[in-house]
Amino acid sequence: MKKLEGKVALVTGGNSGIGLATAQQLVADGAYVFITGRRQSELDAAVRQIGNGVTGIHGDVSKLADLDRLFAAVKEQKRYLDIVFANAGIAVAAPLGEITEEAFDQHFAINEIRVNVVSPGVIETPGLSGLMNAEYDRLNAAFAERVPLGRLGHPEEVAKAVSFLASDESSYVTGIELFVDGGLAQI
Repeated sequence: MKKLEGKVALVTGGNSGIGLATAQQLVADGAYVFITGRRQSELDAAVRQIGNGVTGIHGDVSKLADLDRLFAAVKEQKRYLDIVFANAGIAVAAPLGEITEEAFDQHFAINEIRVNVVSPGVIETPGLSGLMNAEYDRLNAAFAERVPLGRLGHPEEVAKAVSFLASDESSYVTGIELFVDGGLAQI
């Protein structure tokens, strides 16, 4: 029996990067997984990539109507959730004096507070490459130099930490922040 057999999970932002890797890991560990994403084409591609044991639901976690629709679909199809990985997140860089109220509100509406927190370090994701644009290779090397393990992390490494926290193997773990960052937070 797989460690998440019979569990039902929700992964927000499950259409790419850490969310996609985590959804794949949770399915591989036996869970049925609902994933969300704001871009329908990427969401459809993620569902195809994961295969069986997944449902994609288009939506934006910062919109209450989308969350209501999401939870109605989960209730209709599976009736309950065992695991919620609030992964959806954004990072939009702006100089301090140019941060708008709308950008601030968007960050706090999407980047959620959690009970057990997985704090990834610099992870090679589409979001990271988009944030760094043309300077990707130079910044990638600079980030890797700062990490004690000497490299950037992979989405699958974060996914395994999430799967651990979602499983019964972590039944006595609560209220922690698990750093998956190659040791960066320790220096």
